[in-house]
Amino acid sequence: MVPTPTHRPRAALDRVPAPLLFVASGVTQYAGAAVAVGLFATLGAPEVGWWRIVLAAAVLLVWRRPWRRRWTRRELVAAAAFGVVLAAMNIAFYVAIGHLPLGVAVALEFCGPVAVAAITGRGRRERAAIVVAAGGVVLLAGVTLESGTAREDVVVGLAAIFTAAACWAGYVVLGKRVAGGGAGIDGLAVGMTAGALVFAPFFAGSVPRVAGDPALLGFLLVVAVCSSVVPYVLDQVVLRRLGTATFAVLLALLPATAVLVGAVVLRQVPTWPELAGLVLVSGAIVMTARS
Repeated sequence: MVPTPTHRPRAALDRVPAPLLFVASGVTQYAGAAVAVGLFATLGAPEVGWWRIVLAAAVLLVWRRPWRRRWTRRELVAAAAFGVVLAAMNIAFYVAIGHLPLGVAVALEFCGPVAVAAITGRGRRERAAIVVAAGGVVLLAGVTLESGTAREDVVVGLAAIFTAAACWAGYVVLGKRVAGGGAGIDGLAVGMTAGALVFAPFFAGSVPRVAGDPALLGFLLVVAVCSSVVPYVLDQVVLRRLGTATFAVLLALLPATAVLVGAVVLRQVPTWPELAGLVLVSGAIVMTARS
């Protein structure tokens, strides 16, 4: 059997060490977020978040063509719910990074999956992870509140990132159902399309602005590909080669990756208390690896 074009990149990626792929995924994802921050003054953070979903859905629809698959009503409902939560998570996250440093926002957002792992886990280790993560949150939130940033901006940023964290928890639960049904990336394509349509009444007013500015549309496409399409595909490659525990340990590198990208691209140099909070959150991620 002659391999299809979608098999060739995957075969090539299988020869790359998994940790290197994971780091590349994180750097790509947060580089896309850094580009998005630069667009907030032109378009607005929620609008950029919505366009990320719209364009990522378009790329995945063209690539995967999920209409060729035979769907049950239950699969479509699960994929749609998954996509709506995913869209809400991305929009809230972009609002947050418009008010908070990228590394701090990423670390705080991890409270969502850590909480899911702790609740679904049965051991003391998972329960202890909540305490460790809470310590990191207190440090990060406290330092942010005491920073020179306007209190109103900080409150909006923290409210948005904890909303994103709650959505990420829902994303984990719903994503497991979609993946368990065998839909995989096809389910992501359908879900992102549903998420884009649900939020369209709120953000479709930006369509004339984006359509009339090819450069802006190009930057939004870069954000969508870097922050949604590439990381998801690379994560699927890595997950096929690593156990869940090892993947979770690598996942703990993401807050550090976000800090690095934020420092280099956005000049957001973290303080020592912020670094301590990031270490605590990363430690909590590792502690919940078995869940």
